[in-house]
Amino acid sequence: MIQEEISMVRHFIQSIAEDCFLPAAKDVDQLQRIPDTHVRKLAENRLFGTSVPTRFGGGGLSHLNQLIIIEEIARCCGSTSMLLTNQEMVMNPILLGGTEEQKMKYLPPLTSGDLIGAIGITEEGITSDLETVYTTAEKMGDYYVLNGKKLFVFNAGIADIYMIVATMDPRIKNAGLTYFIVEQGTPGLTVGREAGKMGVKGIPARELILENVKIHHSQLIGGEGKGFKILKETLNRTRLSVAALALGIAQGAYEEAIKYAHKFMRSSRESLRFHNTQLMLADMATEIEAARRLLYYGGELLDSGSAEVAGTASMAKLFCSNVAIKVTTDAVQMLEGSGYTDDYPVERMLRDAKITQFYEGSNLIQKLVIARQVLL
Repeated sequence: MIQEEISMVRHFIQSIAEDCFLPAAKDVDQLQRIPDTHVRKLAENRLFGTSVPTRFGGGGLSHLNQLIIIEEIARCCGSTSMLLTNQEMVMNPILLGGTEEQKMKYLPPLTSGDLIGAIGITEEGITSDLETVYTTAEKMGDYYVLNGKKLFVFNAGIADIYMIVATMDPRIKNAGLTYFIVEQGTPGLTVGREAGKMGVKGIPARELILENVKIHHSQLIGGEGKGFKILKETLNRTRLSVAALALGIAQGAYEEAIKYAHKFMRSSRESLRFHNTQLMLADMATEIEAARRLLYYGGELLDSGSAEVAGTASMAKLFCSNVAIKVTTDAVQMLEGSGYTDDYPVERMLRDAKITQFYEGSNLIQKLVIARQVLL
C-alpha cells in the first residue's frame, strides 16, 4: 500500500510539473521571477506542507512522499521547487516548538499558500556557523526588541512572515539562540539589497535588516534559548529536502542528456563519441540511483522517528548535492557547445545545482556532522 501511494503521488506531481513548471523554467530563470500561476498551482494542489498534519491544514502525507514531491518539481524547475523547501523551513520550527495557538494561527495559511514565509538565519561572515549569531533579542517586559541583519533571505520582500533566529546573549553562543516570528510590516523591519545569484534565480534572496523591531512575547517559538535544539531538529528534515532538490535537478539533466543522445547520435552508434556517451550515461544512471536510495532511506528514518536520521540526512545532502554537480557538469560536457548555451536547459541546471552544496549548511559542515555520528 505504501509503494502504491508513493507511485500515485509521483505520477500526480509529474503531470503538474511537466504541464505547468517545465515549459516556464527558462523564463523563470531569465526573468528572475516565479509567476503567480506557479504559486497558485502549488497552493490549489495542497503542495505546501504536504507532511504537515491535516488538523493544521497540511496533507498528512509521509516525509518520504514530500521528498518525492520536491524531487519531481525540481526535475522540471529548481526555483519553483525551492518555494516548497523554503516554506518547509518556516513551518518546521512552528511544528517542533510552537504552542497550539501558534500552530493554529500560522500553519493553516502557510500550508494553503495564503501566507508566504521566509527564514533569516545566515549572517555576514558566519554562513555555516549556526552556533554564532549576532542578531540580538533584548527582553523588555512583555516584548522583545530585535536588532541585526540577515543575509540571503529567500523570499524577503514578498514574504508575509519571517522566522528569525536571534540570540539573547552573543557570548553564550548556541545557548542563547531563540526563534521569533516577525510579521511583514512590523516597524523597524526593512528589506535590503538583493543578491545577484548564480542559479535558482526565480526566487529572490535579499538582506533583512532589523532595527529596534519590537514584538510581543507570544511571537517567540519554543522559549528563550531553545532555538538551537529546534534548529537541529529542523535541519534533520530540511537537509533531506535539499537533497531531494539536488536529486531532482540531477534527474532532469540526465533525461536531457538521454534525449540529446537519441536525437543526434543515432547515425554514429559505432563511433568513439557515442561509446564515450554511453559510459557517461551509465555513470549518471548509477550515481542517481545510489543517491535516490540514500535519500529515500533518510525519509523512511524520519517517518519512523529514528535517531539515526541526523547522520543520514547529512549523508544524503552531501551525496545528492555532489551527484547533482557531477551529473549536470557531465550533461553540459556531453552536449558540448550546445550544452554551454541556453538553447538547452542543462547549463541552467548546472547553475541551479550548485546551491545545493551549501544550502542548509555547506558540505564541509555535513562531513563534520557525519564524522560526529561515526565517532559516537
